[in-house]
Amino acid sequence: MFTIEHEFDATTVTLIDEGSPDLQEDVTIHAFDDQITLEQVDPVTHEPQRIVLSMVQLRDLAAALNLPEGSYRVTRGT
Repeated sequence: MFTIEHEFDATTVTLIDEGSPDLQEDVTIHAFDDQITLEQVDPVTHEPQRIVLSMVQLRDLAAALNLPEGSYRVTRGT
């Protein structure tokens, strides 16, 4: 399950784990013009953990999800 909220400066997607008996904490993704942040609360410390991706890193991640093992460089066509 997931939710999507459009705010003034970002779009927020929250991923809610429903898949197994060992449920993980929700993951919140904030999409800004220049970066993407992923946040998840650590179940031990109860502190939020944050990862920041540039838009190039996000593009590479999206491409990597559909490729076999290997090393790649994504280039833009003109």
